[in-house]
This record gives sequence, structure tokens and C-alpha cells, in this order.
Amino acid sequence: MPISPLLVKADAGRQICDVTPEKAGWTHVGFRALRLQAGDQESLDTGARELCLVVLSGTVDVTVDGIVHEALGKRASVFEEVSPDALYVPGGQAVLITARRDAEVALCTAPYEGGKQVRRLDGAAMRRSVRGAGSNTRYVCDVLMADDPTADHLLVTEVITPGGHSSSYPPHKHDREAAPEETLLEETYYHRLNPPQGFAFQRVYTDDRSLDEACVVEDHDVVMVPRGYHPCVAPHGYDLYYLNVMAGPGRAWHFKNDPAHEWMLQPKS
Repeated sequence: MPISPLLVKADAGRQICDVTPEKAGWTHVGFRALRLQAGDQESLDTGARELCLVVLSGTVDVTVDGIVHEALGKRASVFEEVSPDALYVPGGQAVLITARRDAEVALCTAPYEGGKQVRRLDGAAMRRSVRGAGSNTRYVCDVLMADDPTADHLLVTEVITPGGHSSSYPPHKHDREAAPEETLLEETYYHRLNPPQGFAFQRVYTDDRSLDEACVVEDHDVVMVPRGYHPCVAPHGYDLYYLNVMAGPGRAWHFKNDPAHEWMLQPKS
């Protein structure tokens, strides 16, 4: 069975994945994930794009144009009940990442327009919430969402879905500019599984089924969502984590539920 064109399989090396707008066939979202051993360094220039660097695990120092932002990252695993530290970096900046201990780092990017400043995003100040009910319950941490004016286009959040639960469900989409009903946002899902030998499922589909892809995701895989509904299911025994990166022409997150499944949101009589 061929692999879905929306599924980016993880690499076993230092660079886990690299989704560019060119590779994805879209305009806004870029996503990379890196494994760094203690003492490793990674340098980059943000150029014409803004960056939200999320320390998924481990601890790093990040130098931006000579200024060191020390000891970003406190947790050993994305499955700990601890929010990540992150750093927002505007365009046109030289960045050096130095791992204090083994670390996994996400580099989330989008086009940059100007006027923003470097800002440390302390995990202790991030909003955490519980979404859904029953087997649709999941646990959310907002890293950089629309009510935070730090960024031009980026929206970043992370979600943990317990084994046996669904997430991004009922299915919803955000692929047209029709606020307040819906906004156009490209999106990547960076998946982690606990235990790591597990798997989960994500479907991406449109109303007319011109796009209808079912992806079996394993640890560190990425699913690209250019348009359409995009629910996830975590099988029994395996908790699912994902980091969402969204960006579009604006910076508002309005979504439309699939009308066929919206009934389940109605209050029970």
C-alpha cells in the first residue's frame, strides 16, 4: 500500500523531518524537528520567516544575534504534565542552538512581515486546558495562539490524546477565509507515541472527497493538512501527542465542524 502524500515519515538521524512550503505545496507553514545530543549545536538564519522554537524535551541555550537565552526546556518527555519552553524569533536573525543535554527541538516557521521582537515563552505561563468529554477528552497546551500578539502568522499548540480516545474531533476544517465561521490555515501535525512502538490514525478529507487520505502515523511522523477535515484516533494502550503548527494569510483560528458529525456536540436531553 503506498504511503499517503500527506504523511512525512520520520528520519532516524539528527534531522527528524523537514517540511518546507515548497515540499508541502503551500504558502505559509514550515516545520523541522531536530534531535540534539548534549553539546551539539545547530545554526540557522530566520531570513524572511518568523520562528517559534519549541523545546520538546531536554534543555538548550539559544543565542539570537549575540544574546543568549539560557536553559530553555525543563521536561524529559513530551508526555510529562509540564508545558514546554519556547522562543519566538522574528525574521532576519542569526540563531545558534546549543544543547545542554540531549534535546528534541521543533522549529516552526511562517512568513514574516516585520515589527516583532524576540520573546521567551515560559512554559509556566502557558495556558493549559481540557477539551472534549468521555473518549473524546484530550489535554491542550497553548504555546503561541491568536490571543498572544507576539507573532505575525504563527499559531502553535500541543495536545495529548489518551489511548482509546479521539482528537481533533468531531472532524473540523479551516481552509477558507470566511471569518468568523472559518479561516484559512495550513497545518502540520507532529506526532509522538507513548510507548514509542505504538501507532495512531489520522484522516484528512474534504466534503467532496477530492481529498481523502488515511494515514497510519508512528513516532515522530508528520501529517500535512493543506485543507479539509483532519481527525485523529489513538488506539488503546498508546497515548498520542502532537504539536500543531498553523499559519495562513491572517492569524485567527476559526474552524467549521463536519456537519455530518456535529450532532455529537449537542447537549444530551
